[in-house]
Amino acid sequence: MDQATRLQYLEAMGIDVWVKRQTSPASLAEALPTQAAQIHDKWQNLQQQVQSCQACSLAKTRTQTVFGVGNRQAEWLLIGEAPGQNEDLQGEPFVGKAGQLLNEMLRAIGLSRQHVYIANMLKCRPPENRDPQINELKACEHFLHAQIDLLKPRIILAVGRIAAQNLLMTQAPLSRLRGKQHQLNGIPLVVVHHPAYLLRTLSEKAKAWEDLQFAMAVYQSLSL
Repeated sequence: MDQATRLQYLEAMGIDVWVKRQTSPASLAEALPTQAAQIHDKWQNLQQQVQSCQACSLAKTRTQTVFGVGNRQAEWLLIGEAPGQNEDLQGEPFVGKAGQLLNEMLRAIGLSRQHVYIANMLKCRPPENRDPQINELKACEHFLHAQIDLLKPRIILAVGRIAAQNLLMTQAPLSRLRGKQHQLNGIPLVVVHHPAYLLRTLSEKAKAWEDLQFAMAVYQSLSL
């Protein structure tokens, strides 16, 4: 017996029937913003905070801030060190030759820039591309952690020695950090060579492929 026929029988028998009132999608949307809209607003607010940040001296020398780029529902988060000259000019991390090589590295394991989210520890370029200073990292770290909280990635790639050492709070050399599954706030983290280093040291490309294969194996194991 279908529901409509059942209701007719019950009504004919004098039995009151309580029917749950359906809320239309339109009224629901008017009552509360969607979760997607709320998350979008949080991203926009965070990006505006980065753009207006004056917490360290890099604000005086930057051309623009480099917030991050990619898929905001991505399961993969790549974290580099800091913007370089090209990034400072274009406002996007990992562009130029290093960015092109990174794209090829991702493609080698079946990913693209559209599949991942890419950010740096620092949102402003250090002058002459020098290493980030401790006070600069401290001033900027809450932005990165806010990005991680919003993105909720399943795996993080620390791209290069400086990013790896600072994220993992260690002075261990890259050779000891590679090939291992680390954790950052409960999220699996894998260390990979920086593409700029690989451009200078072509002989290390084989190790970079090993890193990527290991990262994919870690990612795939998360679904087991």
